[in-house]
Amino acid sequence: MTKISGFSKLSKDEKINWVCEQYLKDTPYAKDIIEQYWNSDEKLQKLHDEFAENTISNYYLPFGVAPNFTIDGKVYCIPMVIEESSVIAAASKAAKFWDDKGGFKTEVVSMTKVGQVHFTFKGEYDDLKYHFEQNLQQFFDDAKSITTNMEKRGGGIKNIELVDKTQQLDNYYQLHCTFDTADAMGANFINSCLEQFGKTLEKVMPTEFNIEVIMCILSNYVPDCLVRAEVSCPVRNLADNEKDALNFAKRFKYAVEIANVEPFRAVTHNKGIMNGIDAVVLATGNDFRAVEAGVHAYAAKEGHYKSLTHVEVKDEIFRFWIKVPIAVGTVGGLTALHPLVKIALKMLDNPSAETLMRIIAVAGLAQNFGAVHSLVTTGIQKGHMKMHLLNILNQFDATNQEKEQAIEYFKTHTATHNHVVEFIKSVRS
Repeated sequence: MTKISGFSKLSKDEKINWVCEQYLKDTPYAKDIIEQYWNSDEKLQKLHDEFAENTISNYYLPFGVAPNFTIDGKVYCIPMVIEESSVIAAASKAAKFWDDKGGFKTEVVSMTKVGQVHFTFKGEYDDLKYHFEQNLQQFFDDAKSITTNMEKRGGGIKNIELVDKTQQLDNYYQLHCTFDTADAMGANFINSCLEQFGKTLEKVMPTEFNIEVIMCILSNYVPDCLVRAEVSCPVRNLADNEKDALNFAKRFKYAVEIANVEPFRAVTHNKGIMNGIDAVVLATGNDFRAVEAGVHAYAAKEGHYKSLTHVEVKDEIFRFWIKVPIAVGTVGGLTALHPLVKIALKMLDNPSAETLMRIIAVAGLAQNFGAVHSLVTTGIQKGHMKMHLLNILNQFDATNQEKEQAIEYFKTHTATHNHVVEFIKSVRS
């Protein structure tokens, strides 16, 4: 295996040939496999090629839907992009469970996003503060060419604050800036504003201050871009009889309380929530890594990592809710380019960013309800392995007839990997 110079300048075919020759010599038909995932529509393939750098193929994930979600009185069919078995099934089951109990209620608490200019200054804070306050309007004025269109859409710069961080790091200060980006995720808008703020900072401060701007960048921690989703019903409606309903409510509440005090459980608990959230974020062309980072930071905001969902059983009413930071957009970026993203947004009736936040939070809450429901009743593996059955069968190139036999058999048998393997062997023998 050798290093290569100028790889990015090679044609796609040359890139593939080099990768296959250097790293896939022992993989039969590697090039054929890479090319079979190309789109036959050359224009569409070129669009995908230009989403990122050094592309050689497409990596497909299942695009599914979870129907029958009643959210704030409106029925949605939620698009979800995910490769994990049982996620969409669990979300759909939760939607059905809550449909005749009033559905999901949501509230967007706030939509403020954050960016910072990080810089160093070795003088007196009071001097820095004085010159900053004297020139504050200049920061807004200098960014006017960037903010004009955003302001027309109802967004813009909300505030610019000088923050002294020298207790944490010598000579470290920041401009902590807040924004409203309307229906855009707003990363490019925020970063453009911040870079202009950095230039203005160096311009308005006295030369002898020796201000050095280190970096200007948005934050994916958005604790003030919050959405809340909730379900509730009388405890007696949680099961077919009062005794089972009371027992379920007790066990469900205790399970969530465990996730509040035990980080090992909380991480898996919240991962389940993100199964639902990420699937919708991906389907709608948003940045799931940014959402993940912000959500997990929020889960640790009180000093230790804990559950994102909460339960209350009071006055014979069961309430289950989530409050999470979700920064997404419905204009710009992939929302204007990826054909399936356009379909996903159309399926959701072309929502505003605020409405999409509500839908995403509901998907996370529904997924968590489904997971915890299984955990405190039948156990997680019974349903999960039945959904995973086809994956195991496909590993053994099962025929349609073998799949039908297996599905029928495992309706009444536990579908562990070993049991499925044994079943396939018995059928074929």
